[in-house]
Amino acid sequence: MVGSTAVQAITVATLFPRLLMTYPFNPFVRAVRAPPVEEIHAWIQGRSFPPDKELLDVAHAVPRIPPATILREHLARLILEDGAGGYTSVLGLSSLREAFASHLSEAYRGTVVPGQVAVTAGCNQAFCLVMAALTQPGDEVILPLPFYFNHQMWLEMQGVKTVALPFEESTGGIPDPERAATLVNDRTRAIVLVTPNNPTGAIYAPPVIERFYELARENGIALVLDETYKDFRPEQNPPHNLFGREDWPDRLIQLFSFSKAYSLAGYRVGTVTGGILLLEEIAKVADCLSICAPRIGQEAALFGLHNLAGWLEENRKLMIAAKTALVETSLGTQDGYRLISAGGYFAYVQHPFAEKPAVEVARRLADRQNVLCFPGSGFGPDQERYLRIAFGNLQPEQMPGLAQRLDSDAGG
Repeated sequence: MVGSTAVQAITVATLFPRLLMTYPFNPFVRAVRAPPVEEIHAWIQGRSFPPDKELLDVAHAVPRIPPATILREHLARLILEDGAGGYTSVLGLSSLREAFASHLSEAYRGTVVPGQVAVTAGCNQAFCLVMAALTQPGDEVILPLPFYFNHQMWLEMQGVKTVALPFEESTGGIPDPERAATLVNDRTRAIVLVTPNNPTGAIYAPPVIERFYELARENGIALVLDETYKDFRPEQNPPHNLFGREDWPDRLIQLFSFSKAYSLAGYRVGTVTGGILLLEEIAKVADCLSICAPRIGQEAALFGLHNLAGWLEENRKLMIAAKTALVETSLGTQDGYRLISAGGYFAYVQHPFAEKPAVEVARRLADRQNVLCFPGSGFGPDQERYLRIAFGNLQPEQMPGLAQRLDSDAGG
């Protein structure tokens, strides 16, 4: 991945020397590698695929169904109103903050008030705002392996050190809070958990999350909990009980995105839920970046919370059916590709080629099997044996065909 980028840079420098920038760059940004998404999709650019072996794109997580028709009809009417293009407050529409606080209070059987919710331009921005408020160069943040690569990228751009909590394959990717405790020091500012996880799909049980909260509380740091894929959990009981604690605003920061649950990826709307003092700091940064999240995205999220419970439930059932269909395939029942964990939107798979880097295996699958997936090496160190499968991109009936192509690749 890095090699091809380097070759591209040399070619541009050779052919167009006058286009080279001569002013200095921020060394923190310069040191961060480019995001791998575009390179992976370039593997299939310009290719055509036969009907009997169509492309199975399980690389970038893209909702396979469009937004609900009634949502789109609502937005079509709304956009004709005179104020539809105006700013909202920096922290978002008050009606959306109220609706999401009510949603969390009910779903988690706890207490969240509107003043503890900020609306952001997607969950990536939510993470960046939180880390801008919590950290400074030289600080440390603990990320369990494998981690969402944009999290690491942003921290490194800010001069913040990523401390990797080792991957626990034997637990299906569930991180160990006691092992995390050994990584905390006086420079640690936060522990970040993503559940259901991206990239492994692992769903952390409430006791695990709550033990991480205690670890954060004991050390005076933040627990940042990214629950973007919470609506695709098979259980409908609360993911954790932290919002029921009186002290939750002291240490817990929850991140969320409406992108996958309501198929609103391009509308760019997410949330930060945390203490009021945190939101005051976040507002300063947000005002300099985007002023506010896109109004049309906020209106879409608000409509979804009030009107799409049934639609979301059907979407959840489809996602669970896709995961069940994948688990019931031949993966893990014979030598070859082996399913390590699955849930939410993703599955983490161990490939059978111990001596080959993950990017080479992923490229081989794209070239030979018309399967586009993400190499584990994109999610941190020591992940060369793994691939991420975004099974949420596919229909349940496509899972046997996916497993058959992986088996064919392992045998060839």
